[in-house]
Amino acid sequence: MESTLNPDILIPDLWQQDAVRHLKAGRDVVVHAPTGSGKTFIFELFASQGLRKQAVFTVPTRALANDKLREWQEKGWDVGICTGDVVDNPEARILVATLETQKGAFLSGKGPGLLVIDEYQMLADPVRGVNYELALAMAPRQTQILLMSGSVANPQDLVSWFKRLGRDAVLLGHTQRSVPQEEVFIEQLKIKVPSKIRGYWPRIVTKALVANFGPLLIFAPHRSAAEVLAKQLSKQLPVDEHLLLTQEQQQLAGRSLSRLLKNRIAFHHSGLSYLQRAGVIEPLAKAGQLRVVVATMGLASGINFSMRSVAVADTEYRVGHRIHRIRPDELLQMFGRAGRRGCDTRGYTLVVPDKPRAHMASALKLRRVNQVDWPSLVGVMAAAHDKGKDPLSAARNLTNRLFSEQLVSLGLQRFIARKEKNRLMDPNHGSAREQRTIEEFKNKKGIWERKKAAVKTRLGEALLYFNGAWVPALSVEKTLRVAGEGQICLLKKVDAKLYGREVPLARWSKEEEKKDIVLTKWLRKKLIQISTKRKGRSPSKFWYYDPFERIILPKIPAMTGGGKLVEIVERSGTLFGRIDYSDAVLFANKDAQGNFLLGAPKRERTVEDIGSFAAHVLEQESGDMGGLSPTQAWFRLGLIDWKGTPTRRGRIFSYFNYGEGLAVASALEEPSYEISELVFDLANLRAGHRFGAFESFSSKLGSICQATYGNATFQGYLEKGLPPDYGEGAAEVLVRFEVQQGKIEQEAGLLAGDVERVQLEWISLLRRVVHGPDFHWDRWRELQAEAEKILLSHDSKESPESIPPLSPVQSQKFEHRLRLIK
Repeated sequence: MESTLNPDILIPDLWQQDAVRHLKAGRDVVVHAPTGSGKTFIFELFASQGLRKQAVFTVPTRALANDKLREWQEKGWDVGICTGDVVDNPEARILVATLETQKGAFLSGKGPGLLVIDEYQMLADPVRGVNYELALAMAPRQTQILLMSGSVANPQDLVSWFKRLGRDAVLLGHTQRSVPQEEVFIEQLKIKVPSKIRGYWPRIVTKALVANFGPLLIFAPHRSAAEVLAKQLSKQLPVDEHLLLTQEQQQLAGRSLSRLLKNRIAFHHSGLSYLQRAGVIEPLAKAGQLRVVVATMGLASGINFSMRSVAVADTEYRVGHRIHRIRPDELLQMFGRAGRRGCDTRGYTLVVPDKPRAHMASALKLRRVNQVDWPSLVGVMAAAHDKGKDPLSAARNLTNRLFSEQLVSLGLQRFIARKEKNRLMDPNHGSAREQRTIEEFKNKKGIWERKKAAVKTRLGEALLYFNGAWVPALSVEKTLRVAGEGQICLLKKVDAKLYGREVPLARWSKEEEKKDIVLTKWLRKKLIQISTKRKGRSPSKFWYYDPFERIILPKIPAMTGGGKLVEIVERSGTLFGRIDYSDAVLFANKDAQGNFLLGAPKRERTVEDIGSFAAHVLEQESGDMGGLSPTQAWFRLGLIDWKGTPTRRGRIFSYFNYGEGLAVASALEEPSYEISELVFDLANLRAGHRFGAFESFSSKLGSICQATYGNATFQGYLEKGLPPDYGEGAAEVLVRFEVQQGKIEQEAGLLAGDVERVQLEWISLLRRVVHGPDFHWDRWRELQAEAEKILLSHDSKESPESIPPLSPVQSQKFEHRLRLIK
């Protein structure tokens, strides 16, 4: 990069100059400095003095990547972006990226001239940390590394790790904040709040604004709490000067958010679209136009703005299904947003009774997460095999480079010791392949799955395969042709057909006969059979109706094989009982989704046609298999063969993150699964729980995955046979959203950000497919071609150019002190 580029800060601090000097000397640099102290400027200063090779600047979130892209484009720099949802100018001198997009290059032994990891405390993230660790462990020696964070307690351990890897690394620490902070006990302020301002937080915020502690950033536990609090503040706080929004800003924000913004209040959470967050709220907050922003705690690391004061409203927050207590390092991130460099001489952390305080915040002692990145390791093993090297040795060498003083065990020695036993178990091995033929049945989704022992169920719960479709078993007459007593009859025609049987019970007695009714031969025969079994007396032929109803009729289920008497009808003086067999018990095939099936199509196949032995091994050991070593788990899942060589399934698995590749591989192995359907169903892989309301039927992807892996659970990869973030309904939402945008949100409580996020995750997966290796498998190549078609037609609505500029008035300084009218 040319030295004519002008950074924003013309005179760097000494510690920043030292960092640049070490980078120019070819060293790796670990920077420890508080939030807002100018860590990013180190990179900007170094880049402005000329880059010999490409620099990749990684950030934790896509939103931050887009922010950096715009910021550096405005400087006139040659900059590109590579995140899951967008790739633009990837060969640029500076590439802003999320780290996961770069993992493939490191696994293949390639790397940029400089790798920058902003917020490297992500190494300790329980989900994403393994990707950060692998990238650093596999970075080529010629790639320089710059790590930056303000919330790590042991940065020296990172330097020691780098030196153990043979790298020349130094630590640069800077503890002084550019904007000092001070705690304020807000309730002790002697400010009288008007009685018309009601509510705990509105009165607290009013005090803060009157005391000139605005603008204020409040962290709330979840998005509904953030919205409720923002709306409450907007309604209660007096407004002395409304914010004038441009027409573009109003269109992006929508009616509800625009009303808040005009009162200089906003909420900030993941349910907002990217353009609402980065195109409206964040620019206005950075420009000092908003008095209060209420943000969710889960998005704290994705906020790219600071405010004069910060308050934290709770001690825990929600992420997906889980409740998290705020960690001290997360508090450090939140309170670190207090104080705007260049605007404030001091930042303030507001003390609210029974809420977190600044002294509770502390840096995180970084430790590696207690797992290894399976896809990366299997990918390294595949690459070693292709080069004629031992795959197991390649995996061992990589684990020796991880961020741990102790050796990370993969169970390699035990796996090697069990090789002969594994060879006999592996159906891809010749002798085993010739011995095993399995029987499969077609489940409700049309997917072939391994036939197991039939299980008991109620006939009313069973489905029958009839005329090429699955229907309730008792809605078809033929179901009862081999079951029950009497003549088949239609019990009712309301909603759906329900067939049963009709049996003759009794006739009305004649005048000369002493009692009310005479039992039929059929009923007497059945009663005699029952009495013989119980060694009772043979029943009488004549009965009064009351004891008949009280004693005889309750025995109908025992006489009819579980049928239930639902109606008595009279024809020509004879009483007939109509029997419902819904509660009758029979045996049926149970598929992976829990459906009980009768008459399912069946076939026989040899194990070698399945492509892996996972199904017939896992069916014996379904459930949590956390006790297995990684190597043995890969073998059980069919990712490696008995020699440790990655299988076709294993190679596909290695192209993805977490357990996503397990689902994709199993889907590709099912020849009846149309690629045109699969490419959309990929949206379910990262959908989570939000779209269940739109599930009209479960996708084949989930069905096949569970049919392949049974009920297996491996932490971080499978939960009961499915990837942990799998959720039905997302693929259907993507289609419906195009047709009836807005109506979906109203029906199920979805926000624009929910739909946007699942679409971005889907596009991210499609990019991973398209940019994956050119593996020699026609089904994989078909998926790549189909994904590429969608990407070519995908017109991204979140390009940085779509963000509207601030109006001249919005660029002017705003006085945040609230003046109460007496």
